Amino acid sequence: MNEKTYTSKELGIRFLSYFRPYRGTLCLDLFCAALTTVCEIVLPLFIRKITNTALTDVALLSAQMILGFAALYFLLRVVDAIANYYMANIGHVMGAKIETDMRRDAYAHLQKLSNTYFNNTKVGQIMGRITNDLFDVTEFAHHCPEEFFIAGLKILISFFILSKINLLLTIIVFLFVPLMTFVCMKINRYVKNTFARQRNQIGELNARIEDSLLGQKVVKAFANEEMENEKFEAGNQAFLGIKKETYKIMGYFSTSTRIFDGLMYLAVMIGGGFFLMDGRILPGDMVAYVLYVTTLLATIRRIIEFTEQFQRGMTGIERFLQIMDADIEIFDEPGAVPLQNLSGNISFQNVSFEYPDDHNEVFHNLNLEIRAGERVAIVGPSGGGKTTLCNLIPRFYDVTEGNIYLDGCNIKDFTLKSLRRSIGVVQQDVYLFSGTVYENIAYGRPDASREEVMEAARRAGADEFIKALKNGYDTYVGERGVKLSGGQKQRISIARVFLKNPPVIILDEATSALDNESEYAVARSLDELAKGRTTLTIAHRLSSIRNSDRIMVLTEEGIVEEGNHDRLMAQKGIYYHFYQMANEWK
Repeated sequence: MNEKTYTSKELGIRFLSYFRPYRGTLCLDLFCAALTTVCEIVLPLFIRKITNTALTDVALLSAQMILGFAALYFLLRVVDAIANYYMANIGHVMGAKIETDMRRDAYAHLQKLSNTYFNNTKVGQIMGRITNDLFDVTEFAHHCPEEFFIAGLKILISFFILSKINLLLTIIVFLFVPLMTFVCMKINRYVKNTFARQRNQIGELNARIEDSLLGQKVVKAFANEEMENEKFEAGNQAFLGIKKETYKIMGYFSTSTRIFDGLMYLAVMIGGGFFLMDGRILPGDMVAYVLYVTTLLATIRRIIEFTEQFQRGMTGIERFLQIMDADIEIFDEPGAVPLQNLSGNISFQNVSFEYPDDHNEVFHNLNLEIRAGERVAIVGPSGGGKTTLCNLIPRFYDVTEGNIYLDGCNIKDFTLKSLRRSIGVVQQDVYLFSGTVYENIAYGRPDASREEVMEAARRAGADEFIKALKNGYDTYVGERGVKLSGGQKQRISIARVFLKNPPVIILDEATSALDNESEYAVARSLDELAKGRTTLTIAHRLSSIRNSDRIMVLTEEGIVEEGNHDRLMAQKGIYYHFYQMANEWK
């Protein structure tokens, strides 16, 4: 997908809003940073006073003066230790809280995104953005304001003190600072680029690992382990290449700053030496000058070393914002109300639909009426739009043109939550969450009692095999239900809908993975559940829909045949040929 890029200014402004709940903590953290800076800045002043006093008249250097400075410095170091503890502890916790807030917001936003987003975005990339990318935000959120605040204070205070000692030498030394800043900013652009590419490549590696591990049975079945290793190694080497480029740029960065370090010390050595010869500065002043320049250079070097962490944080924030700025395509319309007491009348009026990403048209001007309590089956060739049609009712996608009505009201007039709670869906691809059998069935209605969960399983024909499992309803199903057979997973997913007990039911190949005996048991339960409820069934196994009130044949041209089983068989059209082919394959 084409994703938005942001300037550093945009990233900073958007990120600042996450500091708002922690303003007090941040202000105290910066106050502590100021205290540690003061403690570091005063030492050269003490050394300067002691040195100049000794060189002017050693008799003036008393034990009282030395111990007085020592006591004051010791007190300042105690303050420094307390302030540093707050910064290292509470300051880092603030960063962790901001990271947690951002991850919460990203996850909540992901829940609102449509199927189109997930169809076009790799899960590995999403996982990387809400986990690894945000790890660096903790350090960034804490250190970024802190480091730049300390650096600003030290530069200003150092400039003020050094100017008092010798203004001309100070101006010469500080002329290197803007030049150094300019060079660093130029290199920084390349650093940001490479870190963004690193993050993207990590996401690609995660996606490759996830794809390979989840499909490991297919990999083994085709003996393609070597091919998977080669694919992974290609991505791994690409990541190494990006890291090499990153370290090359960081090498330029580090080298350029060391050159500027040397030039600044050289300026102090030459300028300070000549000023000493002329008596324009005292030896103690020269010592203090060197100490302050050392402090200044250490500060600049620390900021430069922080640049890598800074760029990691900025990259993490950018990739976070790319999730947050992904459009929510399906949402509650203004004035939407909760759907209550649904009877189950469904009406498609002049509905056209094409997928938003590739604009592949599935329907054009489709009209359809389903009465409340009617059992309707939809059959047709693959790619004819059967599943898509059913996905439009709970608004997994929105129609391109036309309208869909429930009980005479446009489905967009209802809140998404209430609409989807009124519709039960057993999807073609069964998904079980990592957890127990009980937890997966209870997902249909989390507030249900254990007896209600077990009753739903009985009605779905799942109770018997569940009780035969090692731990019964408390059996762990494994990731995506890998410890269960396809038929077992299908029956558990059907049990969810029984527990949900909605007015409208959509069964997308709901019995496709069941054996004949299980299919018969579930069919009887579905007949019971369908009484007084609207049921839409998508099926390739035509024997399972013979008793439907109405069967519709859906092709690329729309609904081309409609009627009950006997009527469609008598027409000897598409349905008749499908049915004959199915019997020949038995």
